[in-house]
Amino acid sequence: MYVSQVVVIFVFFTISNAFILKDFSDDEYESVKTSFNFTGRVVLVTGSSSGIGEGIVKLFSVLGANVVVTGLKEDGVKNVSEECQRLSPYNLKPLSVVGDVTNSSFLNQLLDETIQTFGKLDVLVNNAGIGIFRAAGELTVEEWNRVIGTNLSGAFYCSREALERFHTARGGWIINISSLAGKNPFLGGSAYNASKFGLNGFSEATMLDHRYDNVRVSYIMPGSVETEFAGHDAKQKSDWKIAPEDIAEIVLAILRMPGRTLISRVEVRPSRPQKY
Repeated sequence: MYVSQVVVIFVFFTISNAFILKDFSDDEYESVKTSFNFTGRVVLVTGSSSGIGEGIVKLFSVLGANVVVTGLKEDGVKNVSEECQRLSPYNLKPLSVVGDVTNSSFLNQLLDETIQTFGKLDVLVNNAGIGIFRAAGELTVEEWNRVIGTNLSGAFYCSREALERFHTARGGWIINISSLAGKNPFLGGSAYNASKFGLNGFSEATMLDHRYDNVRVSYIMPGSVETEFAGHDAKQKSDWKIAPEDIAEIVLAILRMPGRTLISRVEVRPSRPQKY
């Protein structure tokens, strides 16, 4: 799936260079041609043992990157890592780590292990997330802390560790997977809405803090995505929902932009949502 999509897009750009990219220099033409090649780059995606994160690490494995697969479930991490190695054109073995993003010590170790294994980190995708949906007055303190800790604090902990390494490396990318729930409150969404509103603000402030350190920060706000999130049964497919690989392609589009241009925020929703 990913290979065919990449080939189609590459052919489109190759054919259209002469018509759409008339003012590009020779170097810029070459940049377009090679921008799908992530060989030698290192991409860490939290929550990549399933769903959106799985789609992202698989796509970048196809494109030749070294990927870090991490999540709470050992079986999921193992299975996705094996699939990534199979998809890699160079048979690259991912770094596979089981752990919880709410634990800042774990994330320090994760970033250290990434650098020790691959020598650097180019891209961090903060994707790990959970949802507990009930009225604010019915939420327990533990449930609130779990949602905020995973969706917001976890992104901060991991970004903080990455920014320290990016400073040494003189640059890098942070892409946060947020949600349209970060701008649209809904019934029962008090904890989840708060975490995603917060993640959006954190993303924009971090972008402003570090844009002159050659660190680019973006965030993606998907609507309904076809995953097992919030207890959805993966066997019950909904063809109207966004696919995880669609979000992966948006991550790729963000990373392909030249250094002078930043796609700072992306809103994406089903084109034909289910009617109620």
